[in-house]
Amino acid sequence: MTVEFVGMIGTQHASEIHAPSGPVIDPAYTRRFARAHEDGGFDRILIGYGSGWPEGGQVAAHVAAHTERLGLLIAHRPGFVAPTLAARQFATLDQFSGGRVAVHTITGGNNTEQQRDGDYLDKDERYARTDEYLEILRRAWTSPEPFDYDGRYYRFADFAAHVQPAHRIPLFFGGSSEAAYRVGGKHADTFALWGEPLKETAEQIASVRAAAAAAGRTDVPGISVSFRPILAPTEDLAWERAHAILDTITSGAANWPQRAWRTNGAPENVGSQRLLAAAAKGDLHDRALWTAPARATGAGGNSTALVGTPETVAKALLDYVDIGVTTILIRGYDPLDDAIDYGRHLLPLIRQELAHRALSQPSASQKAQPVAAGAR
Repeated sequence: MTVEFVGMIGTQHASEIHAPSGPVIDPAYTRRFARAHEDGGFDRILIGYGSGWPEGGQVAAHVAAHTERLGLLIAHRPGFVAPTLAARQFATLDQFSGGRVAVHTITGGNNTEQQRDGDYLDKDERYARTDEYLEILRRAWTSPEPFDYDGRYYRFADFAAHVQPAHRIPLFFGGSSEAAYRVGGKHADTFALWGEPLKETAEQIASVRAAAAAAGRTDVPGISVSFRPILAPTEDLAWERAHAILDTITSGAANWPQRAWRTNGAPENVGSQRLLAAAAKGDLHDRALWTAPARATGAGGNSTALVGTPETVAKALLDYVDIGVTTILIRGYDPLDDAIDYGRHLLPLIRQELAHRALSQPSASQKAQPVAAGAR
């Protein structure tokens, strides 16, 4: 089985435990951060989206110019750029980068954050708009002829994209609500979830697959799950580091803004609500899942950790692979240093075990071999 590994970069040094330092866009740091992922064996890096953040497509172009093979997963909110323009932007970058672009669709789970960019639609309307948007994107990337579109949110005539992608651009999709399952199940190549306990993750995977089947799909979307691994050479040192990270978060020393993404103390989006519900049941779940950071930050993003030695965390991630996860998204609280450590100490263990499993499993042809006469 092939498992894809995705990291995440920013354009300056910052995290829940590090106050932002340096310019908002530090080209040298961005290059170093991206190269750490490429050198560490990551397949892609996620370039996030925020209403005031540097524009992801241009960050991706800078990264593409300074790496060789690293995939570019660009977070994108439908509604602020016309889908016909977005289709050309992504296709153009895909051509220049040699087929490295993927798009991570974020419909939006916080009204205040959406309104900062001028979007006043409610949640259901946002998902309905995203449904149209992704339909147009895929058609623009594949249609050999000009086409018209007459929808509720988009209308145009005789559109023809003269630039096509260098490859089939993968569509990732994030969300945990019924509306997210419905739209993502219809369109997504990979459906992205935050790191919940195994039982709850399996339930979400089943919901995504059911939505895909209801949309008439015969294939199964891939599943991405994201975590914040906290590694150390021993279990005791890993937990010592974990609690030091939590203490820094709760002290507010880094002035992390995620807590502002709440309304009357509670998050609006279902994904964050689910993480907080898991945290309310206990801090430690399954093999190594630690939910205390999600509670401390208000679960404003992927905020659950896996704590332990590289061997323990590798086994924990493989537990998710065993229930159907095909993509693992990991990022650290010490962003650049952790990315380097993941590449050196964590990813090789997971890939080694996956390779061992592949060798241990009989091939389809071997399974089909008849038993020789007289063999028992």
